[in-house]
Amino acid sequence: MEKNFHLDLTKYLKKFTHKVYDVTDHFPKSEVFGLTSQFRRAAISVALNYSEGYARQRPAVFKNLVETSYGSLKECQYLTEFCYERNYLTKDNFSVLMELINPIGAMLWGILKKL
Repeated sequence: MEKNFHLDLTKYLKKFTHKVYDVTDHFPKSEVFGLTSQFRRAAISVALNYSEGYARQRPAVFKNLVETSYGSLKECQYLTEFCYERNYLTKDNFSVLMELINPIGAMLWGILKKL
């Protein structure tokens, strides 16, 4: 995998994770142990699983961890949509998150297709 591709994906992952943490700071207090926690865990899981797989440098392990990362991203996509429908996210925050989810998903899926 190209070094620039890895760096670009890592930048997207950092932006996405930070954005999830920022927006969930404003969720209702009743969701601290519910949606806030779940959304944050799923977002950090996307980045951590990709990073761990990349570091291991074994194709089978990398594929497994990228699949896990992609699954967590899809969980985040659902949470983004659900939280927007519950009015926990503004339209702007919803748009920013989706604009990060889409390229991250395309990049992870591209890796999986190559493996």
